[in-house]
Amino acid sequence: MHHRTSRRTLLTATAATAAAAATGAAALPGTAQAAAAGISPDGRLKRLIARMSLEEKVGQLFVMRVYGHSATEPDQADIDANLEEIGVRDAAELISTYHVGGIIYFAWAHNTRDPHQIADLSNGIQRAGLAGPTPLPLLVSTDQEHGIVCRVGEPATLLPGAMALGAGGSRSDARAAGRIAGAELAALGINQNYAPDADVNVNPANPVIGVRSFGSDPQSVAELVTAQVKGYQGAGVASTAKHFPGHGDTSTDSHTGLPVITHTREQWAELDAPPFRAAVAAGIDSIMTAHIVVPALDPAEDPATLSRPILTGILREELGYDGVVVTDSLAMEGVRTKYGDERVPVLALLAGVDQLLNPPDLEVSWNAVLNAVKSGEISEARIEESILRILRLKTRLGLFRDPYVTHRGVDRTVGVPSHLAAADRIAERTTTLLANTGSLLPLSRRSHRNLLVVGADPASPSGTTGPPTTTLAEAFEELGYVATALSTGTAPSQAVIAEAVAAAEGKDAVIVGTYNVTATSTQRTLVSALVATGVPVVTLAIRNPYDIAHLAGTGYAASLAAYSWTDVELRAAARVIAGRARPEGRLPVPVQRADAPAQALYPVGYGLSYRSYATPSP
Repeated sequence: MHHRTSRRTLLTATAATAAAAATGAAALPGTAQAAAAGISPDGRLKRLIARMSLEEKVGQLFVMRVYGHSATEPDQADIDANLEEIGVRDAAELISTYHVGGIIYFAWAHNTRDPHQIADLSNGIQRAGLAGPTPLPLLVSTDQEHGIVCRVGEPATLLPGAMALGAGGSRSDARAAGRIAGAELAALGINQNYAPDADVNVNPANPVIGVRSFGSDPQSVAELVTAQVKGYQGAGVASTAKHFPGHGDTSTDSHTGLPVITHTREQWAELDAPPFRAAVAAGIDSIMTAHIVVPALDPAEDPATLSRPILTGILREELGYDGVVVTDSLAMEGVRTKYGDERVPVLALLAGVDQLLNPPDLEVSWNAVLNAVKSGEISEARIEESILRILRLKTRLGLFRDPYVTHRGVDRTVGVPSHLAAADRIAERTTTLLANTGSLLPLSRRSHRNLLVVGADPASPSGTTGPPTTTLAEAFEELGYVATALSTGTAPSQAVIAEAVAAAEGKDAVIVGTYNVTATSTQRTLVSALVATGVPVVTLAIRNPYDIAHLAGTGYAASLAAYSWTDVELRAAARVIAGRARPEGRLPVPVQRADAPAQALYPVGYGLSYRSYATPSP
């Protein structure tokens, strides 16, 4: 543990002294002494920037991944990975070599093992930043959207994701979720969160957004984005609306290709823009770009990340945004399709970007920017504009005052009972009942006590929850049922289907967790085979709510949507099925008929209660 005395000593001996030398004030930006001297906040920051070398300035623009649970003592395997991919041994060496302004955490990079470890890693990163020639704290970021994108797992509080919150339709719940998530991130030393998703998901086939969006109605999405921004930023964490100018109507994943959106300028203004306008009005700290082509917004058909007409012309000038603009990961294929890795960061800065996130080869990207400034392609004044925005954000977050966190703060904040209870209450209000033929639900323990739980078991978004079938079975057991779990996967074979049919013998009901069912999916075959046993079947969509359209005709008795397979949403669904909670969720997206996509099977706002059972026959 890093004790408070050592933190204060370090802060005083490094950052405060450096700032005083840079500004002529007695302490860091924002202090009373500097104000008394008549130095504006920007003036103090500009003096700090003037002290920085060109290499330090270039480094401030980058946010980079790094392997390891510790800033100075990672495991050997992580040292090897860092040497191979970045040419450094650990986070501290990354910071001292490249002067990066930020670090991004990933579970797969072994950054997020447990809360105390995360806090220690964050403190180690900040110590490394304050040990530089110009002592500067770092922005520590992650993708903690909740739902299906979550880097920090249990024992931290896991909350419903965006589309689940969209189904709940409560701005207060969305704000509370942001406040809880933000407070826990801040306690871990993570001060910039790449959430919420501001995309309006109007394409059921969207492979990358889907349930990461609050829904398909621009105004509803805008309201929930605003609520989440206020929740996150009210808890002391920078919030990031993504992915500008709007990634909701794509059928290509920008991780693996370059999507093209064919919306007209008028369609963009009506459909995609409202959530971003709302985020700007709410004082959003940062906005993330999308690696998508929108010809109506930029006839040159450059990815939005590299498009000056989009980032400067629309975002900066039309929407009036002057906060931090961060790219989506530069390792994604969408931004690498048209230009080489050495041109991408240069073009992004010329387009209006401030932060360059996770380039595939940091040495190549860092030197490309450095050389572009030296050659005059990018003026030093241009990068200083971005550095000023970045340092303003660090100042607002209090990182110049004290960038450190404590184990005590972690213990008082992360995964505490009040947060966990709030997450459960919020989740209950999101579960959506779509069909209930014959009023099977709520499921009576007297007549349907012995359950079989089958279905898909996708990997936990955070690596700490699930598997879903086991989680559901355990939740039913806790509610007084007898439940058996059997994982059948996303593409069950005939042998697996036969095993499930045999396991259903003697059961009172079967719960099937479905995952992105298609017209040809053998998940549909599984449901039909289980229905044929005569045992009532309840389907539960654990990702996209569109599954029910492809299950028409299978004969299920009831169907619900949970919008994610994390434990909090699955436990809530079990309570709804059991009647311990009422189904209050309403579809935030339309579900089209599988055989006639132009027709809605269930419209936006549809959802049954236990007092109304009218529903199309499955």
